[in-house]
Amino acid sequence: MANFEGFCPVRNILSQIGDKWSVLAMVAIQKYGVCRFRDFQKDMPDVSRKMLSQTLKRLEDYRLVTRTVYAEVPPRVEYSLTELGESFLPALNGIIDWALTNRDALAPHGRRE
Repeated sequence: MANFEGFCPVRNILSQIGDKWSVLAMVAIQKYGVCRFRDFQKDMPDVSRKMLSQTLKRLEDYRLVTRTVYAEVPPRVEYSLTELGESFLPALNGIIDWALTNRDALAPHGRRE
């Protein structure tokens, strides 16, 4: 393995977007193309509004998601993947496919889902 002398790109990306809400938000945007807040809440009903807002802001800060606000009453806000976010989808989908294929093998010993 390469020596990055204190810089590890894998560690950095996992620390930035490796949490479950970031991954699920990106999957939702992939599913809908453009997402509004209610779309995320449909696909991620167990996330709090605060955590969802923080997650979307972080994805926006990392330039994976773009946020568009429309000057309407009430205001409409839409989220979509940036070109960088789109480029991450093949890797993300590969992880999802692998997890689905190996779900039983990944279950802790003594537990079955």
